[in-house]
Amino acid sequence: MFLSIFDIFKVGIGPSSSHTMGPMTAAGRFLDDLRGGREKEPGAGELRAVSASLHGSLAFTGKGHATDRAVMLGLMGYLPATMDPDAVDDLIATLTDEKTLRPEGLPELAFDPAKDVAFDYDLMLPGHTNGMRLKAWDVAGNLYMQETYYSVGGGFVLTEAELANEEPDLHAQKEQAGFPYPFGSAAEMLKMGAANGKTIAQMKEANELATMSRSDLDRNLSTIRNAMFDCVDRGLRLEGILPGGLKVKRRAKHIHDQLTAEQGMNRAQPHTINDWMSVYAMAVNEENAAGGKVVTSPTNGAAGVLPSVLRYYKEHCVGATDDGQRVFLLTAAAIGGLIKHNASISGAEVGCQGEVGSASSMAAAGLCAALGGTNEQIENAAEIALEHHLGMTCDPVAGLVQVPCIERNGLGAIKAVSAASLALRGDGTHFMPLDNCIETMRQTGIDMSTKYKETSLGGLAVNIPEC
Repeated sequence: MFLSIFDIFKVGIGPSSSHTMGPMTAAGRFLDDLRGGREKEPGAGELRAVSASLHGSLAFTGKGHATDRAVMLGLMGYLPATMDPDAVDDLIATLTDEKTLRPEGLPELAFDPAKDVAFDYDLMLPGHTNGMRLKAWDVAGNLYMQETYYSVGGGFVLTEAELANEEPDLHAQKEQAGFPYPFGSAAEMLKMGAANGKTIAQMKEANELATMSRSDLDRNLSTIRNAMFDCVDRGLRLEGILPGGLKVKRRAKHIHDQLTAEQGMNRAQPHTINDWMSVYAMAVNEENAAGGKVVTSPTNGAAGVLPSVLRYYKEHCVGATDDGQRVFLLTAAAIGGLIKHNASISGAEVGCQGEVGSASSMAAAGLCAALGGTNEQIENAAEIALEHHLGMTCDPVAGLVQVPCIERNGLGAIKAVSAASLALRGDGTHFMPLDNCIETMRQTGIDMSTKYKETSLGGLAVNIPEC
């Protein structure tokens, strides 16, 4: 149950960590079971075909999030971290034409994309709103094997049994696993930091080094950071119309060109710095909406917030260093792990407060740490950012991670920087603890109407211009 920084930050493809990356990963796990990890159904004959059904939010916004295509790619043997986005269309076209899967280590499997991925809008699976079932069939049409998977946010996937058997005592699990700083709450994190004279980043690093070498940690951190910046750069270069039918134009390049032209001309308004933060975030989320390579931070829908603030630190903050970027990522991951464990990062489960709200909280903490904030100031920064996203709904128009998601990431980045700045102006003492704010988000998500949680049945998703 220990959430590594590389659980929080994962390289994958857009447009959604829970609706694209999760289902692709689940399909890959199902292939592993078919290769011999599990027993087939009693009396089943030779393996011949597979099928999938999508439920809850995976059904309602599955087309907009390319969930059906993700399942197909997973069943072909592809994984989010290594998937080439430019190859997707050709792979899907070939499968549609041939109606046959050829995964490594298995016989050819019959699969018709038009029939074998069902969107079941009526049946909500009991474990989580992002549910899916995969089934395999024998040559006679009898059930060969089946499994239920839940995509619980940020690309994390659990089977039905895993979800039911999750260990609730994270603190005890960490102690048993031998992690030196097993904090399961912000209060524990602050107490351990004070008792041991350690920063949050130092404690997070020590926990990571309990499972990997320093060279592996440094290499993987560089990979994550470079992937974030590469995504920003791609988004700032590309133009055109985003896929999906809304005809949303990419705007990041145009805005960035304007900002670049204004540099050194002594004509920019002071608030133009907000435009820089917004454009970095928009560049990432335009890439995500186009199905490009992104880093879950902690989700795809919120993938622009943290890279934007990290880029802001690197390019615009006085005294920024490579070590500061490292501290930023380690600290942000520590906060993300607390939110994931004690509430949720799934828009389908708690609304966008769990996605952009969590990302803004993580980015605020990371920036505060990189700028030399104390543990108490860092916890305050995370709380301020999350507090002012509470109640935010997830209402993507047409189920696409475009409107209002692209701009929302920009505003999340601006809030993160403001939160870090406010926290650094204080001494870390404040009224509302981060733990209470996280619990409030969890409770608010439970009470929130389902139609405002990534179903496209409420909010901006139904209040759109008539065409």
